[in-house]
Amino acid sequence: MYASSVEVALVKAGRTKIRYPADVVRDDGIRVTVTAPWAAPGVRDFGFVRFEPGDVFTEHYWRDRWFAVKEVRTGAGKLKGWYCDITRPAVLRDGELLVEDLDLDLWVSADGSSVLRLDEDEFEESGLTARDPAAADAARQALDELERLALAGGLAGLLAAPSPPGDAP
Repeated sequence: MYASSVEVALVKAGRTKIRYPADVVRDDGIRVTVTAPWAAPGVRDFGFVRFEPGDVFTEHYWRDRWFAVKEVRTGAGKLKGWYCDITRPAVLRDGELLVEDLDLDLWVSADGSSVLRLDEDEFEESGLTARDPAAADAARQALDELERLALAGGLAGLLAAPSPPGDAP
């Protein structure tokens, strides 16, 4: 059986960017899926989407992949889209889900008509390419993979719940 809740800690450039509680929906030993309300204060308007109080995020984190996919819905349940963070593989330890953000992001609108690569300038400025070339390559490949999946019909196949014989410990 898995824990019913965790504390998600999003780390960027060695500093905790945000920390928030989340309910664990599923943990199959490879992917951890949690739900949480919009955790940042106030509204964040990106121009192509607004995250605001009342929004609910269903977040998928993998222990073996270099990304996280967050399904975003209004409090009333209307799908806004998917915000994808390029990250190192997630680590779940002692009730904390640790995720290292590598700056690259992808937005996929609810109807799939808009697929946007984000923050590539921040990624280049981060110095990861010089500091950890293997991680930088993995991050670029993860962004390319998510974009390919999104353009080929969406992220539904990736997010379809696996059917393991039992819950991971």
